[in-house]
Amino acid sequence: MSDSYQPKPDHKFTFGLWTVGNPGGDAFGQPVRRKLSPVEIVHVVAEAGAYGVNLHDNDLVPIDANAAECDRIVAEFKRALSDTGIVVPMATTNLFSDPAFKDGAFTANDPKVRAYALQKTMRAIDLGVELGAKIYVFWGGREGVESDAAKNPLDAGKRFREAINFLCEYVRDNRYDLKFALEAKPNEPRGDIYLPTTGAMLGFIATLDHPDMVGVNPEMAHEQMAGLDFMHAVAQAWDAGKLFHIDLNDQNFCRYDQDFRFGSHNLKQSFFLVKFLEDVGYAGSRHFDAHAYRTEDAEGVKDFARGCMRSYLILKDKTARFNADAEIQALLKEINADDPTVAAFAGKYSRDKANALKAHPFDRIALGNRGMRYEKLDQLVFDLLMGIR
Repeated sequence: MSDSYQPKPDHKFTFGLWTVGNPGGDAFGQPVRRKLSPVEIVHVVAEAGAYGVNLHDNDLVPIDANAAECDRIVAEFKRALSDTGIVVPMATTNLFSDPAFKDGAFTANDPKVRAYALQKTMRAIDLGVELGAKIYVFWGGREGVESDAAKNPLDAGKRFREAINFLCEYVRDNRYDLKFALEAKPNEPRGDIYLPTTGAMLGFIATLDHPDMVGVNPEMAHEQMAGLDFMHAVAQAWDAGKLFHIDLNDQNFCRYDQDFRFGSHNLKQSFFLVKFLEDVGYAGSRHFDAHAYRTEDAEGVKDFARGCMRSYLILKDKTARFNADAEIQALLKEINADDPTVAAFAGKYSRDKANALKAHPFDRIALGNRGMRYEKLDQLVFDLLMGIR
């Protein structure tokens, strides 16, 4: 295996306890792998060459653990982090597995459930900060409905807003160095989940009391479930200054949440995503929210983890080749060439510019007849990805 595709700490590759630790069960079958302890998972990701590990509160500490058990588990986990050099850049709260959250957490109709969700999240934030997390993700897996008769979406939005505002104030009051990242998903496990896309989350953030503290955590598979181009969502988040974290995996479009190994299915989508992140200089974690196929044993899980990172690094190398390819860059320059005859109309509005533009003659037929050479460009990209260039 080429050394150039070996992960290093400065690549900031991370995995969740729930990803490497996934035992391979699904809705139709029992687990096929032994459940690994959090300490074992830390050593697995360290062996694979990762930078960090992320967690839900109950990935580490069982929901019914007492104080003494919690202290022991956290101490053992910290020792494993210290022994391996693995860090915890991000944490989150499980507000979807327990039956108490069957109608949601922050948007539940039962006010006791909403209060419990806040309590659980504050305690989980404390734990995340204790472990070194700088980003805290919110995925509202149960924040939705199967029937719109059951819940008013305006009430649900108000409840979610109040919860995030409350937790922002909690972080500020405790002077934690922590930012929030909201993660969208269109459906599953609920029939419909509120704020289903990254764009919807960005609109919601603008309504918060402290929008500067809150960004997004787009997930590749979640946007692809809705048939969307993930890189476009990431670009919108970056343009808004809200790309606080990112979840990488792969997915067949419009299926259930498959969470395949990064790069395993949509090669061009994965390439253009990596190219975007590298070109703009994204400096955050590259988190792989995926899991090994159900066919795999413990060694297969390690293959999965190594494969996610290797695929990213290969595509990073392809990005450099794309940017250095003389024919591709010449074609892009031609496609995006400026035209001095309309240069005066670019930029900010002025009355004189608008009047001049209204009076300018355009050859509509010639505009329609011009070939854009996108077919050639796309084939060059394909050739490059296939190793022909």
